[in-house]
Amino acid sequence: MTDLDYSTITVSGDDAFDFLQAQLAADVTDFTDSARTLAAWCNPKGRVICLFRAARLSEGYTLSLPTELTDAVVKRLTMFRFRSKVDFAVQAATHEQLGIGSSIEDWQLANLQAGIPEIRQPQSEQFTPHMLNLDLLEAVSVDKGCYPGQEIVSRTHFRGATKRRLHRFDSASPVKPGDKVSDGERDVGEVLNAIGDSILAVVPTDQADAGLTVNGIALKHVPLPYLR
Repeated sequence: MTDLDYSTITVSGDDAFDFLQAQLAADVTDFTDSARTLAAWCNPKGRVICLFRAARLSEGYTLSLPTELTDAVVKRLTMFRFRSKVDFAVQAATHEQLGIGSSIEDWQLANLQAGIPEIRQPQSEQFTPHMLNLDLLEAVSVDKGCYPGQEIVSRTHFRGATKRRLHRFDSASPVKPGDKVSDGERDVGEVLNAIGDSILAVVPTDQADAGLTVNGIALKHVPLPYLR
């Protein structure tokens, strides 16, 4: 089997549930053993550190994420462990843990086209959950209790203050994550993910159909089902 470039953190111990419930933005009570629940982990400023695909085990939980983020995430989780009875173990992620039913390339493209973001090192701690549509993807909870960044996430949610969101576009030529999106006069957004001519970019929602470009390359807005 080829390297998926994803790893899985297994969280076990008597306090695994309480620990994760106090850290993750998603509600851990929603995790199941048969589905890969999306779960955001935020910093105190409400910026997304990473996005897990989480599942419940008989003796703990699994959190799958890109390998390039794993060491830093485990180190950071360990800092918050204090006296909690929690252990972390890391291994290469499996197709099953990620929910891959075909090739990794097909899975990644299907996620992009469905508006499910991919958070890697350059994007870590750059965006709020609402900018990435994670509230619409049920990767955050606004009523489960405290977690890092919860106050900011809840305030944004209840005030309806989200002016920038993730949108899907087709580009006339390939572009790269991190490239700036322009309205012709100024930069208004940023490419988050790009595969071929399909991209996800964080832009002002009221400008998604405004003839945006990336490096002079025209973008065509492709509305996401959950944003219609």
